[in-house]
Amino acid sequence: MDSLWDGNHTAVTGFILLGLTDDPILKVILFMIILCIYLVTISVNLNIIILIRISSQLHHPMYFFLSHLAFADICFSTSVTPNMLVNFLVERNPISYHGCCTQLSSTAVFGAVECFLLAIMAYDRFVAIHKPLLYSTKMSTQVCVQFLTVAYVGSFLNASSFAICYHFLFFCGPNRVNHFFCDFAPLVELSCSENSIPVVVPSFTAGSIILFTVFVIVVSYMYILITILKMRSSEGRHKAFSTCTAHLTAVGLYFGTVIFIYVLPKSSYSTDQNKVVSVFYMVVIPMLNPIIYSLRNSEIKGALKRMLDRKTFSH
Repeated sequence: MDSLWDGNHTAVTGFILLGLTDDPILKVILFMIILCIYLVTISVNLNIIILIRISSQLHHPMYFFLSHLAFADICFSTSVTPNMLVNFLVERNPISYHGCCTQLSSTAVFGAVECFLLAIMAYDRFVAIHKPLLYSTKMSTQVCVQFLTVAYVGSFLNASSFAICYHFLFFCGPNRVNHFFCDFAPLVELSCSENSIPVVVPSFTAGSIILFTVFVIVVSYMYILITILKMRSSEGRHKAFSTCTAHLTAVGLYFGTVIFIYVLPKSSYSTDQNKVVSVFYMVVIPMLNPIIYSLRNSEIKGALKRMLDRKTFSH
């Protein structure tokens, strides 16, 4: 049941997600690739969370935020990937009206959490490099918890704006969403609502979060760069910069794709390009983040080696 009669209109009560492709062979190939990516995402991020929790050497603010980034990556990917995998196996992939709202809200929450966490981690690097003597004070446990609270509260407010405005949209015509998940833009295209407020508000809240977090990251790295350039020792400069490379890579990948989808004008790219970039930032990046941080971080590699050695000797 995809619709119900409401006065002079037929109100849509469910949607059909068109997915990435109609090609049956390509569906099988993509199913296998994305399933492997999803399994790696879950296992690697879970291992990062467990490693940070059990290794006393990693009980620092940077790793505290990294464990929450890993948690957000798991939830972000899980909000869309299982449904996308189903889409490859069935000819018609329906999703209920409320199910669509749940998916939209969960992607809005964890997408925003990633933005906030990447900004907080940039500030953490700034304090560590620019004001190392004040690091323990400025990044105390209480401060870290406060930062995290702001991140989650801000993200839930962002998701609430999407959910509320979604319920103000009225759907009375086609119910085929040209995407692999319930993204706001393709839903707006299907809406019969004439009121522009439900369309503008989510764009404003999401755009504000993107601009604010990008501003924090840019300012933090400007100060980091100035501090590094003032260092007399080339070894000190290299060590300071090496602590930032993993984070800079993660920031570049995530914000590059987010800006492409949500900031650039829609006329500059096609719907198919939008889908491909969405797969990259919602499915691939959550797998890449823990790998990037693990490969570029000697403390994580050392903690992992010690944990594996303990397991080997215990047997």
